[in-house]
Amino acid sequence: MNTSPFPPLQPARWPVHVTKAGLWILAAGVLIALLSGQLNRFSLAGVGAALMTLVVGLGVTVVGTAVAIVGVLAAAVKRSPIPGTATVVGIVVGLGVTAYVLSWVMKARSVPPIHDITTDLTNPPAFDAAVLKRRERSHAVNSPEYVRQVPGRGGKILDVPQLQREYYPYIKPLQLALPPDQALSRARKVAGEMGWRIDAYEPAQGRLEATAHTLFFDFKDDVVVRITPSGAGSRVDVRSESRVGVSDVGTNAARIRRFLELMEKP
Repeated sequence: MNTSPFPPLQPARWPVHVTKAGLWILAAGVLIALLSGQLNRFSLAGVGAALMTLVVGLGVTVVGTAVAIVGVLAAAVKRSPIPGTATVVGIVVGLGVTAYVLSWVMKARSVPPIHDITTDLTNPPAFDAAVLKRRERSHAVNSPEYVRQVPGRGGKILDVPQLQREYYPYIKPLQLALPPDQALSRARKVAGEMGWRIDAYEPAQGRLEATAHTLFFDFKDDVVVRITPSGAGSRVDVRSESRVGVSDVGTNAARIRRFLELMEKP
């Protein structure tokens, strides 16, 4: 029984409001980030605008997560009630998105600023002009020609082949114990398994060209596979280039590596 002349103190309500506000901000950030991929996928905005939308969305998500966590901590100190399941789910999602962003930032800092990867640095497979025209590269920014030097920070000139050798030493030609025609047939099958769109299949020239898509933004990258006789078997060379962007964050190297791994499987 309360014998005090003063009414009992009620738990502070502001931590609850702060937590809810953080969750709403977090949800808005996630929606903005998801929208960014669709802006590029359906050509509703340019690549730069879509990427900026992603940055804004991720930034809002991080801020919302921080606000929600502050609200929860304050509620614990003030012994205020807080929303249960929604709060936990929201903060977990926010932390997951934040961790994902940080992982991509770290990955971007760990790879070289190049976007054209090939197994043959001396004589890279070339893209066919007619095929490129059929692909409608109107939105492409990067040249289909292999560029050996690119500008770096502070006016420094970067050697693309040397950077590839340093960061992706495992990207090398593949030797197969198959005649060229069978090797090219397998290349077409593997390309289909990887979800590439086959744009040219030329057995007489021992080459295949395709368009690969990234999952979230639907960025389109150009791929060419060249098969040449090598002893009793074949040599497989691959080149993968991003149509936009300075750095591919390791996407092209990972694509080539996966392709060659699948080519080796019986």
